[in-house]
Amino acid sequence: MRAVVQRVAAARVLVSGQVVGEVGVGLVVLLGVTHGDTPEDAAFLAGKIAGLRVFEDADGKMNRSLSDVGGSLLAVSQFTLYGDCRKGRRPSFDAAAGLDQARRLYEQFVDDLRALRVCTATGVFQAHMQVELVNDGPVTLLLDTARDR
Repeated sequence: MRAVVQRVAAARVLVSGQVVGEVGVGLVVLLGVTHGDTPEDAAFLAGKIAGLRVFEDADGKMNRSLSDVGGSLLAVSQFTLYGDCRKGRRPSFDAAAGLDQARRLYEQFVDDLRALRVCTATGVFQAHMQVELVNDGPVTLLLDTARDR
């Protein structure tokens, strides 16, 4: 699984012009799933992200987690994180998981976050979405269960 994690001052996701998920201070997670991913990957990533210390403390150091700041998380599925642009100009998405597996693991990731008591909003799986956010910092991290364990 791959996750692009952005620290935000605020974010929301819209489908057909309607807000379907929204957070204030917190994190936006764009989540991609590949063929070999498992529920254990989802749990690992949820735990890792829930505990990331990317918010500033009183000394200005990134030393506080989402729960420390009372923040929320907006999770958005994004198969394009597995786009391969090495050949030609059109990305290949062969490495992205199929719909059933991707939906199952995206929902598992969200459930795992909520089990960790992370206030979690979501987009709509497989919908065309517009994600609006104010990246705070900017702080943007890339996590990948294939390399970050």
